[in-house]
Amino acid sequence: MSANTPTFTAKVDRETKETSISLSLSLHGTGVASLDFPIPFLRHMLDLFAAHGRFDLAIHATGDVDIDDHHLAEDLGLALGRAIHEALGDKRGIKRYGERHTPMDETLARAVLDLSGRPAFVLQADFGAERIGSFPTELVAEFFKSVANEARIALHLAVLYGDNSHHKVEALFKAFAAALRDAVTVVGDSVPSTKGVLE
Repeated sequence: MSANTPTFTAKVDRETKETSISLSLSLHGTGVASLDFPIPFLRHMLDLFAAHGRFDLAIHATGDVDIDDHHLAEDLGLALGRAIHEALGDKRGIKRYGERHTPMDETLARAVLDLSGRPAFVLQADFGAERIGSFPTELVAEFFKSVANEARIALHLAVLYGDNSHHKVEALFKAFAAALRDAVTVVGDSVPSTKGVLE
């Protein structure tokens, strides 16, 4: 076995002048979330992410949300992406690809991803509303871009149609969770690449 065989678990601590984050993740968990940070809507979305991906996720974080939510939302994405990357090790045995269409009432979202080791991010979505509660909808893209960059995955997200902004974002998080769950499924014992590595 490789010294970098996936453990499917990781713990990440991230400290800057703007945010302080402690995050632990199990990609082969049961869907338990313990979330303590001051962005209510993003807490709700990450609770759904854990439940629908059957990931165990614990986050304790603080940040300069008195300025706005941007720094903490972005850094939470970076920490989650880093945890995904570290939990997967050399990606030996995993399926690698994941895809899911997820409805949320009148909305349909799609997530397609490749745990390729090469970061790429595309989001096609028009949220309509500038904010959901106090959460700026422009931070949805910032969060997922941060995840994709640090996880080193190609992540393609789209809202195919819908009316309600809350439903659109929720469908994206659920679709991403289900696609990631699919991609980290163990289906063999080799690195899923003709190159022999996924870096």
